[in-house]
Amino acid sequence: MNTLKQNFNHILTQINQAEITCQRETGSVQLLAVSKNKPASDIAQAYQFGQRHFGENYLQEALSKQQQLAAFNISWHFIGPIQSNKTRPIATHFDWVHSVDRLKIAQRLSEQRPAHLPPLNICLQVNISDEDTKSGAMLTQLPELIAQVMQLPNLRLRGVMAIPAPQTDYELQRQPYRKIHKTVMALNLPELDTFSFGMTGDLEAAIAEGATIVRIGTALFGSR
Repeated sequence: MNTLKQNFNHILTQINQAEITCQRETGSVQLLAVSKNKPASDIAQAYQFGQRHFGENYLQEALSKQQQLAAFNISWHFIGPIQSNKTRPIATHFDWVHSVDRLKIAQRLSEQRPAHLPPLNICLQVNISDEDTKSGAMLTQLPELIAQVMQLPNLRLRGVMAIPAPQTDYELQRQPYRKIHKTVMALNLPELDTFSFGMTGDLEAAIAEGATIVRIGTALFGSR
């Protein structure tokens, strides 16, 4: 068994064990394979193992891979920072965008989504640790931003994404996700069914606090 296959099976086992431990429904957490800086051949290999959802941070790199893998039925997720001048190709070539951090970007994605495509699935990025180096809306801004984005015609607001400041303590890892989950659930909007929480280092904590998508790169594809 090759290394990628071993890693893939190990991550799926981790997710399943966390679902059981946290009394989550089996299969309620989806693996998003973060394939930035990895060749299209790695994506093709993971696809053969059954992986369908891939996350990319860099637009030009992603567009090149999409061309190379056009024959594959891949769901492409954009998860990197979004500049205003990049919204058109993102709106055109992706199925999901996790990193919408302000209304202007959402408006541009809605306006530029091609009419022949279904609404673009998006998540609003929350800067839960209030870090200057990270994009995202403040938690206090989130309810108003949700209300505004839900009015845009060519988007389907699915939920939220966050990248908290790294912590090694399990309880400290859980706290920021808990705050976001509580804020979103208090809005009582069943359309918001997606919590893009957790990466290689805090997968279990994220699942404990409601993650429905975990974004895993290094543990799957190896170091970059």
